[in-house]
Amino acid sequence: MIQIQHSIVDSDTPIHSSLSKVQQRIFQALLKEQKIYVYKNEQQLFFELLLREHIIQAAILLAKSKVRFTIFRFSRCNEQFWYRNELGGFQLKETVSPTDAINDIFQNSHLYAFECATAIVIVFYKAVLDVLGANTFNKLFSNLLLYDWHFDKDLGVKTRKGNDYIPGDCLYFKNPDVDPQTPQWQGENTIYLGDGLHYGHGIGIKTKEEIIAVLNKKRKRGATKSAYLLEQTTRIDFQYLSTFANVREHAELPIDRNRFVVGAIGSATFLYL
Repeated sequence: MIQIQHSIVDSDTPIHSSLSKVQQRIFQALLKEQKIYVYKNEQQLFFELLLREHIIQAAILLAKSKVRFTIFRFSRCNEQFWYRNELGGFQLKETVSPTDAINDIFQNSHLYAFECATAIVIVFYKAVLDVLGANTFNKLFSNLLLYDWHFDKDLGVKTRKGNDYIPGDCLYFKNPDVDPQTPQWQGENTIYLGDGLHYGHGIGIKTKEEIIAVLNKKRKRGATKSAYLLEQTTRIDFQYLSTFANVREHAELPIDRNRFVVGAIGSATFLYL
């Protein structure tokens, strides 16, 4: 068991050259948090770094796509892959593979329009697909429905209180004085990209302050309460999904023990700079 302990970290110092720059930033963020993160082994930790990196990549890819932001009433999808149901959600067609349907959102993005919660779930699915591969993804997610915060149980999405914001997390900006004529702006779900940047569907890639400024323009007349970032995180179940990773994804995390202090109590290993 590995427990990552809080420490003061020099963000300009690389953790290990075999990790990508994004993975190093994620690892640095884990080390900086007051919360202790626990992993069964190095492979499980490496899997989370890898999957978080792909969540960030998928969010940036969606931000650069031609997908439009809209409310459920006006949602659109490629009907070659999805049925649009009466609620504005997208149900996978029985003859279509989940892999092809998720990839189509990015390949034919101009055919799609949805709101921000659905966008976050799509980003999570795309990242899991890219890490686990088509065969595993198709087995786990054979009956996809994209609608608001609906998600397959194998994705394991959970929301917890706390301000331990790690790149690859979904964060939520609340707009308490929203204009009742535009309730879709009562808040914004974002993917935290690191370095102070967030991706919010319908807003784009912005800083915390810029997202709050956009939401504040969507308030009712005479509003006195500013939008703000909630102290909560929404994450997929990294440790559960790691059990489906193949040998390549289970490669060991190359921890340089000359740079880390490694201690042990019982079966637990404590890792910190």
